[in-house]
Amino acid sequence: MTRCAQPGCTGTIEEGYCDLCGTAASSPPVPAAVSAPAPSGPVATQPVGSRPMSGPVSSGRSRAGVLATVADLPSVPYRDPATAVMANPEVPEEKRFCANPACAKPVGRSRDGRPGLTDGFCPHCRTQFSFTPKLDKGDLVGGQYRVLGCLAHGGLGWIYLASDENLDGRWVVLKGLLNTMDPEAIAAAEAERRFLTELDHPNIVKIHNFRRSGGHGYIVMEYVGGQSLHELRRQGPLPIREALMYGREILHAFAYMHENQKVYCDLKPANVIRVGKRLKLIDMGATQPFGSPVGSSWGTVGYHAPELDVLPASVNTDLYTVARTIAALSIPGWSPAKGGVANPLPADCGHPSFTRLLHRAAAANPADRFQSAEEMEEQLVGVLREVSALEDGVPYPALSGLFGPERRAVGTALAESDSEVFGPLDPVAVARALPVPLVDPADPAAGALAGLLGREGQELIDQLAAMPATPETKLMRVRLLAESGAAGTPTALDELDRELPGDWRVTWYRGVLALTTGRAEQAAERFDACLSMLPGETAPKLALAFALECAGKPAASWYDLVWRTDRSYVSAAFGLARSGRMGVLDQVPAASVHRVAAQVALAASVVRRPDLGGLGPAELAGAVDRVSNLTDLDPRRRDLLVAEVLGGALTWLESNPPPKDVRLGGAPFTETGLRRRLESLYRRLAVVADSRAERHALIDRANAVRPRTWL
Repeated sequence: MTRCAQPGCTGTIEEGYCDLCGTAASSPPVPAAVSAPAPSGPVATQPVGSRPMSGPVSSGRSRAGVLATVADLPSVPYRDPATAVMANPEVPEEKRFCANPACAKPVGRSRDGRPGLTDGFCPHCRTQFSFTPKLDKGDLVGGQYRVLGCLAHGGLGWIYLASDENLDGRWVVLKGLLNTMDPEAIAAAEAERRFLTELDHPNIVKIHNFRRSGGHGYIVMEYVGGQSLHELRRQGPLPIREALMYGREILHAFAYMHENQKVYCDLKPANVIRVGKRLKLIDMGATQPFGSPVGSSWGTVGYHAPELDVLPASVNTDLYTVARTIAALSIPGWSPAKGGVANPLPADCGHPSFTRLLHRAAAANPADRFQSAEEMEEQLVGVLREVSALEDGVPYPALSGLFGPERRAVGTALAESDSEVFGPLDPVAVARALPVPLVDPADPAAGALAGLLGREGQELIDQLAAMPATPETKLMRVRLLAESGAAGTPTALDELDRELPGDWRVTWYRGVLALTTGRAEQAAERFDACLSMLPGETAPKLALAFALECAGKPAASWYDLVWRTDRSYVSAAFGLARSGRMGVLDQVPAASVHRVAAQVALAASVVRRPDLGGLGPAELAGAVDRVSNLTDLDPRRRDLLVAEVLGGALTWLESNPPPKDVRLGGAPFTETGLRRRLESLYRRLAVVADSRAERHALIDRANAVRPRTWL
């Protein structure tokens, strides 16, 4: 086992890198600075010689299509603890407040030209306060921890750096108590130590011990030598992708804490440290068990949930702080609080799905927020995929945990008119092609329903009627009714709304019903509401795009977001093509069953919509070659398409001279050459015509285009 060579780091080298600070084994030690400015937290100052970490984040790319994580970002150098000690440990007067959570009013302030007291009693509630460090350099705490000096002043009091003399001088942090003379505060600290020492997660600072010295209590925890997210943000707004990566790591830690019946309460950028290639939550002083009394937790204005004055801290109050922290890191010019009052989130946070993610997690009503860290992370990862796809220019597909795949692509057929590439969307066809919400595996009927997903028709409704009435059987029945536009669907939806209040699937099926009954604008409203509940899901974005297009409103931005992220939603590519971006159809994968339809549409667009790509010999020849190379295309349909392109070429020749040495579909690009080729195509098509009328029509076409001769 090889120890890390960085000063003060107690990590070991694994596979060439330190498992604690992330420094390469061959890297020279970070030079210690002679002096350092007073940090705002235990490890908040940027290491000497390091570069800002918000700039080079673009190197956090995916590996072989895997979504990038914090481990893919540039490593934050480990900081020598000795450089973090404050030279003159004082608490500025503007940061002196009563330690009583019920009071929290200013104390120790200047008055009438006299400096404020650093020790005394709160004039409002008579709680004793002390802002004077109780430990000096060289003091020994608990016969084990040798103090080096003060690092910062935190929520519980002074924070000290010390070395553990029982463990070869390992660096630790000592957190002192504000209420040093209060037995209840000491008992509370001991209780905090007991349940915090049980926490063991790579994203949470480790609590080692609790010791008393000189009548004062101190929590002993690991030293985390890196940069706080607060310090990174001071260098400029972080890219949305980087902020989402940090949010994901925080949610991992919160999921672990919530599983262990604890809430963190006071998340903010200053309480999250990046060290090496890791992220850690520090300052566990506000952490509480579930069910703690109202008003016993504390937080930071602009980050803590507004209902904490009347409700206890909970899972969704923690998730509220995650959203506000991510917003503070990434939104330019926005501050969580102004004048001591929380600022609302901007209407536009820089990306549509990112905006909806933050607004749901930080909703004013706790019931409208995410209800678990796992739920929020699932949607956050979906947004991260979209943002990464936009930044990297490659798709980031993933199976959804809430929706099945697109059942069929719609809007792919050519229009019957020769003046348009595609016809208008059929809302009913759209409703029956949308992805189907997956069955809740906890439902009693989940096993029986699993094999029925995607099926439709009266036969399936009859099957469901014979099954037990569970939420999932009722939801599947409502889906079938909505897709058929049945008259009893609104009543069934109202009943489910009462039985499953707030369930997004009821809103989804209301959107489906609105489509099948010709109310496209109302469908768009329903799917928009679903998207706000599920900002990381692709299916609601596709449904919203369909509904907007059916309502005659712009939909291209939503189609684009879907297609950039996941190429399995082929309907999105055709949606973009219908909006005028025909070139995107070349991106339909060669293995897709819709590749032929995409190539056919591209060929037809040359003569049907020359305004989209221009019309000339090169475009016409390319359209014929495109069709001729489609081996899976029916021969009759190929001949019809080639004939359509040749007809467009004849029209072009009416106002342009024939190009030299150019052939089109095997014929010279001249009026005579094209007419002869067209005549042969129509006569060949007439031979395999399905009816006598069609045969006669094709022969008439052949005669009409036949070159004029004396015979």
